[in-house]
Amino acid sequence: MNAGLEAAVQAIQGGRLAVVPTDTVYGLASSPYAEQHVQRLYRAKGRDPRQPTALLVSDLAMLFECVPELRGRAGRLASALLPGPYTLVLPNPARRYRWLTGARPEAIGVRVPELTGVAWALLDRVGALAATSANLPGGPDPCTLDEVPAELREAADALLEGGELTGTPSTVLDFTGPEPRVLREGAAPSAAALRLVAALL
Repeated sequence: MNAGLEAAVQAIQGGRLAVVPTDTVYGLASSPYAEQHVQRLYRAKGRDPRQPTALLVSDLAMLFECVPELRGRAGRLASALLPGPYTLVLPNPARRYRWLTGARPEAIGVRVPELTGVAWALLDRVGALAATSANLPGGPDPCTLDEVPAELREAADALLEGGELTGTPSTVLDFTGPEPRVLREGAAPSAAALRLVAALL
């Protein structure tokens, strides 16, 4: 039994914070299911509440369970690009997870990361996370647990070691308008993703 994994699972399920590995960078994570849990994450990081935070889920089935409205065009886009190192900003007509959507409740950022090892085991156990890079606002994205700022490690109830990561955050693509927009170039080239989904739009 991995003590770090069990501690992280218990922290997330208990509404507390954990520093966890993803497929790109280390993240500060909480349960996404209650506003007070996500507010704890925002306070720890000093994050502007108008900024959105991604919903990370274990697989596409879990994504559609969390946001049932992601059918049709949005569902096809998600199925074409995920799992992978992308954050997709998709329509959120039911305005779910208002505490994750920041200033745009009509849109939601979702991720289905490609994970292995303890990172996969954690997400498989908890199903979904609210997660943001485990850095201070404007600071570098941590690719090792040691690079996570001390303030965030102290604020978390669990630290999950997952080895050295790429340190490059996900590529963020916004599909809420008539044309896709690249909000952030990251771990995967946006041009390849846009070519892949061109036939679906």
